Amino acid sequence: MTTYRIGQIVPSSNVTMETEVPALLRAREAVAPERFTFHSSRMRMTRVTPEQLRAMDAESDRCATELSDARVDVLGYACLVAVMAAGPGYHREAEQRLHRRTADNGAPAPVVTSAGALVSGLRVLGARRVVLVTPYLKPLARTVVDYLGHEGVEVLDHAALEIPDNLDVAAHDPARLPGIAKRLDHAGADAVVLSACVQMPSLAAVEEAEQQLGKPVVSAAICTVHQLLRALGLPAFAPGAGQLLSGAHAQA
Repeated sequence: MTTYRIGQIVPSSNVTMETEVPALLRAREAVAPERFTFHSSRMRMTRVTPEQLRAMDAESDRCATELSDARVDVLGYACLVAVMAAGPGYHREAEQRLHRRTADNGAPAPVVTSAGALVSGLRVLGARRVVLVTPYLKPLARTVVDYLGHEGVEVLDHAALEIPDNLDVAAHDPARLPGIAKRLDHAGADAVVLSACVQMPSLAAVEEAEQQLGKPVVSAAICTVHQLLRALGLPAFAPGAGQLLSGAHAQA
């Protein structure tokens, strides 16, 4: 039995990725032999504003070095909007730079950003047109829409819930999300992004939303787990997490 160390670079006020990522991988442990431990380093951020996001991102190098001290096997950068707010395609630059930090520290490890994972997860599903739900203020929600557009994913409609305080984002009831998504103009969408934010919990509602909407439903957290597993060279599946992690795309 092999145990993998999962490193997470998280905003200081994020309480969801350290809940949903372990939940997904613990569910996988019930049906697969691999085991996982979880290790975090934090970047200061309490309000989801461009200024705090920029200051927070500047701390990510330190976090990557700290986690490589623990010899983690893979790192996940768990703030989608901070990466997207830095400009088109920035997830590639961030992943390469943070990987270099681990290599410079003598413990090279692959790096997955939640922003890049969302792009990759939608590509795995063949989803070129989506609708999405974000907790962000409208200008930051538009940043996410534009970033995905630059990556070849058209956002047909989106909801910006305008919750500036990051702890309030975590407190948003996931049971509300299927209804919010259903009100979007989703008829022409290939997939639904139920939470385009790793702080807004959605895992409990994903399979219900898939049943209601009749199409694949993902979240930033689900896509991140898919890419963490693939970065480790493992089949990417976990029970109860919708189509992307159903096993149909385990090797993608």
